[in-house]
Amino acid sequence: MKLGVYNAILHDRPLPEALKVIADLGLTGIEINTGGFLPAVHVPAMDQILESDAARDDFLAIFEGTGVSIAGLNCNGNPLHPKREIGEKHAEDIRRSIRLAHRLGQNRVVTMSGLPGGEPGATVTNWIVNAWNSAALDVLDYQWGVAARFWKETDQLAREYGVKVALELHPQNLVFNPADVHKLVELTGATHIGVELDASHLFWQQMDPITVVRELGPLVFQAAAKDVRINKETAALYGVLDNRFRRLSPEEHRTNLGGNEWANEWPRPAAWDFVALGKGHDTAYWAEFLRALHKVDPNMLVNIEHEDVELGRIEGLEVAAKVLLDADATLSASLKLTA
Repeated sequence: MKLGVYNAILHDRPLPEALKVIADLGLTGIEINTGGFLPAVHVPAMDQILESDAARDDFLAIFEGTGVSIAGLNCNGNPLHPKREIGEKHAEDIRRSIRLAHRLGQNRVVTMSGLPGGEPGATVTNWIVNAWNSAALDVLDYQWGVAARFWKETDQLAREYGVKVALELHPQNLVFNPADVHKLVELTGATHIGVELDASHLFWQQMDPITVVRELGPLVFQAAAKDVRINKETAALYGVLDNRFRRLSPEEHRTNLGGNEWANEWPRPAAWDFVALGKGHDTAYWAEFLRALHKVDPNMLVNIEHEDVELGRIEGLEVAAKVLLDADATLSASLKLTA
């Protein structure tokens, strides 16, 4: 398998410096952000690359001799958002990322399924968490219709370019568990839409990522190595759907999510936190996670995503890389014994 880093945490430095960081960690891949919620910091000449062979070759030359190569593109966003300035922009970013992947010799684009409003004319998204009443199912019926139209068209584009689109099973999206994945594929007849198996979002929903990999099998196209720590005392009081988020003011540092939407401050204390590998689950667990992925695809792309606020950018990557490499070594040793 190819082990690497999702580059968002390294957007504070130029691409050549980011590649050196990754190589120094002993990893060989970089998953590059190409739009959506975040700007394409490391692909500033995207439009030129799409049109010019010279621009494409100049970009690919940056990777030569570094020991690090591109391990998929990432365009996480909400292509189904009811506000056109968000939804249409993110949808076009996904389409452009598919074309860019083809230009760069890549065959994976990571994104999210998206989430529509709850009815025609809506201006805000509507995530149905527990559809116990008939009105909630009416909302879901409408949302699945919106999603099926978009993803059927996107699957056709991906097929045309030989690219597979991997959806992160992220809450506040329509597709966030295996049942949703199967439903989307059934509704669209998709052949080039599957999953980016980010373990972290499964952990906090009380799913087991290894079990999910086994269930989805060949629908798992790529994976993210990110851990979660459940803070038991707080979770016992507020549960994992704790909504004590704080709105950040324009004077504070905040992340734009498109239009006039912004990320909020995490609850304090939190019921659960994103943490570096090993702080929620030990190396033995991650070795079994890699084993499950290896059975699906021995060449699976597995990239660290660092969102541990207790650790600095490089420190967090170092912690995660050590656990991931140790897990990979454990898996490799066991495979040799059974060969």
